[in-house]
Amino acid sequence: MLSPTIPIFPLPNAVLFPNVFLPLHIFEPRYREMVADTLDGDRMIGMALLRPGWESDYEGRPAVFPIGCAGLITHHERLPDGRYNIILRGLQKFRIREEEGGRSYRVAHIEKIDEPGDVVDVGEIRAARRKLEALLVPQPSGRGHDPKVPPSMSDEDLINALAQYMELEPLEKQALLERDGLLARCRSLIELLEIKMLVTKHNWKSTPSS
Repeated sequence: MLSPTIPIFPLPNAVLFPNVFLPLHIFEPRYREMVADTLDGDRMIGMALLRPGWESDYEGRPAVFPIGCAGLITHHERLPDGRYNIILRGLQKFRIREEEGGRSYRVAHIEKIDEPGDVVDVGEIRAARRKLEALLVPQPSGRGHDPKVPPSMSDEDLINALAQYMELEPLEKQALLERDGLLARCRSLIELLEIKMLVTKHNWKSTPSS
């Protein structure tokens, strides 16, 4: 169960999604302390994306987007110099209500965000998944649907993994995280990919030939 108060790890380039794993290298003293405290507790850390302009106040408490994702430390390695290698497994979206002081690292009061689940039409999400797979692995004319991802992989795991691992801008990933539910996230991911394909095609056609 997600605690109403969790440590926050703000980064400028990492967005965590539910049911997806995120490896992290922890080297700053304040976040080493955070990991040590977390390992002695419930092993939960909230990932939050830094807002643009964070560079001027990184050592302080620069603004973050209010919606993040809490993760459970599933594996950890403490290095001889005190640094950590950890792996987080995304569990639950949350909204930051306020932060509290008193510690070297950031701690926030949060409320969990439940995403629509059973209300989503299975046919709609499967159709969106097929379209997403077709964009990722186009099939030659005459061939049927031949996905290159394991069919046993659940819709949620596939869509969230793609949203996290694909080469998208951090702000694009944040927008996907903030989408209200899996179907909306999948449709937004499809739109992003279609736009990027159009831009790539346009740039290729605009390149002068030698």
